[in-house]
Amino acid sequence: MLAKLTSKNQLTLPKAVLSSCPGAEYFDVSEDNGRIVLTPVRLNKADAVRSKLANMGISEDDVADAVNWAHKAG
Repeated sequence: MLAKLTSKNQLTLPKAVLSSCPGAEYFDVSEDNGRIVLTPVRLNKADAVRSKLANMGISEDDVADAVNWAHKAG
């Protein structure tokens, strides 16, 4: 089976390959001796929120500060 890389660095994976990973939406991507390895990852909602906050540069301390501020303001 082949998967073609697009000009936007995207791949469409064959359905036959993905059928062994039902429900997987995220994959850990690694390189192993010149091979690209995709490993299905099951994220729970809390992990997804933590990842989004990290991408936005918001730390656990920032969240704690916000919660403390809200408690004082309310």
